[in-house]
Amino acid sequence: VRRRHDGCTMTQRAPTEESAGRLVTFLLDKGLGGFPPLSSAEDLATEYLIDQGYATHDARVDSLVKWETGKNFTTGFITGLGGFMTLPVGVPSALGASWLIQARMAGAIARVYGHDLGEDRVRTMILLSLAGDVAREAMEGFGVNFSGRLSNRVVKQVPGRALVEVNKRIGLKLLARAGGRGVAQFPKAIPVVGGVVGGAFDAVVCRMVGRTAKKLFRPVANG
Repeated sequence: VRRRHDGCTMTQRAPTEESAGRLVTFLLDKGLGGFPPLSSAEDLATEYLIDQGYATHDARVDSLVKWETGKNFTTGFITGLGGFMTLPVGVPSALGASWLIQARMAGAIARVYGHDLGEDRVRTMILLSLAGDVAREAMEGFGVNFSGRLSNRVVKQVPGRALVEVNKRIGLKLLARAGGRGVAQFPKAIPVVGGVVGGAFDAVVCRMVGRTAKKLFRPVANG
């Protein structure tokens, strides 16, 4: 249940497996394939790969995360002022835009390190980058041994046939997070303050997503 600004209440539907599946498909298709005015994750990675000013792939990824974080702040500020994106599920515009930018960034990081964006496990790892602290919960029950932090080696323990279920769980977690954030919006009377705070929050999350993606996709011995 959500309370509107006029004091009335409205019922918010609980996330379903169907809506979670639609969200995951949308984020992967649009985030990796690109959406106006942004290019695809493949093209973004190529921009950094052909730039000989970077000594290593790690340097490329660090720069990529820095620039995409700045972009995420701007997007969070603009969309934080109100309105909704055209999404397959009901998600606040700022959050939807942030997830798309973050999925695109994670996909580009995967490509910089030589991964195939068409592989199911790579796509699941991109979603896990977005999941943050609920990534572990999404992989519970699949015999995964969490002796340390989330890593490429840990994700490889998940059976291939279980990846679809993991993706669906991540979608459910993201939708639940969207519902929680929707309740805590700033009043419309101070939209600029809400935009700044929302943009700063999105930038911090984007940086965390970038670090997680780097950890998941970076080879053990990278040069």
